[in-house]
Amino acid sequence: MGRLTGKARVTKVRTGADGEISVDTRADTLAVEEPLQIRVDGTDFSTTMRTPGHDIELVHGLLHAEGVLRTRSDVTEARYCAGAVGPLGENTYNTLDVSLRDAAGFSVAEVGVPGVPASPSPQPQPAAGDSCPSLPVGAGTLPGRDLPIRNLVTTSACGVCGTTSIDDLMKTSRYTLAPVHPTPELVLALPRALESGQKTFRKTGGIHAAGAFTADGRPLVIREDVGRHNAADKVIGALLLADRLPGDVRRRSVEAGLGPDGDPDTPVYLVMSSRASFELVQKAVLAGFSGLIAVSAATSLAVDLAKEAGLLLTGFTRDDRFTLYSGELAS
Repeated sequence: MGRLTGKARVTKVRTGADGEISVDTRADTLAVEEPLQIRVDGTDFSTTMRTPGHDIELVHGLLHAEGVLRTRSDVTEARYCAGAVGPLGENTYNTLDVSLRDAAGFSVAEVGVPGVPASPSPQPQPAAGDSCPSLPVGAGTLPGRDLPIRNLVTTSACGVCGTTSIDDLMKTSRYTLAPVHPTPELVLALPRALESGQKTFRKTGGIHAAGAFTADGRPLVIREDVGRHNAADKVIGALLLADRLPGDVRRRSVEAGLGPDGDPDTPVYLVMSSRASFELVQKAVLAGFSGLIAVSAATSLAVDLAKEAGLLLTGFTRDDRFTLYSGELAS
């Protein structure tokens, strides 16, 4: 697999004007999505999902947006962690260490981080092949610089890879997803139903939408936001506030002796007006949805996670066709 694209076996499904359904299984090209762990002066700052490439530019832009740096001279060094290796021992180039220099002319490493004794000189960089062990994550800011510490998806190990991210997620997931086998007609109807609730999109043409739908395609919650992740968070937040997360609804149905499908208003599908990234599949899995329906492409890591979690995942779901990345349709 290349760094920018990967291959996956998918099923192309198309419905004809006469109602005939054609199915074609073939290899498809996916945009690669991998985690980039960012460490600032030895401290875990955050992990973001991205397509590999231009990582130095990405980190500069992110740290500038966070108010950590103002000019390029604020960064004294940015390099990949030599110990960040994948399952085959290859360098994943998925952990980036950034050294900062503040306006007073000394680096944060010289000042120290909370819980770590200050050193009179910058901390030594590991030799090639050595690992880059995490230092404790500070609370609030680092001495000598107003550096917001964000511990989003960081781990104590240096080797960050897709497999690690999926394993970590599966360990924290509270639900075992209930399998679904929708008809192609139902899959194609869901984005159209979502579009009917996109009021702001009809006015602006520049906003994403997310919706929670029942097994028979009824919309329960539809939200819009300029960020696709924000739209999904709004839907899941609304369900959470109403105590209607899919996994919890199914659990209560089982406890009441009705079976997992006993509540007809169970949220089953998360439908997105965007592509399907790892983070969106992650949100769907953690909430207990059985399927994620997206109108654009899925990334490699999103497909891997969907298959591991048992989530039905479709992409390019529009008009008379869609791509089935994970799960099975009604036979």
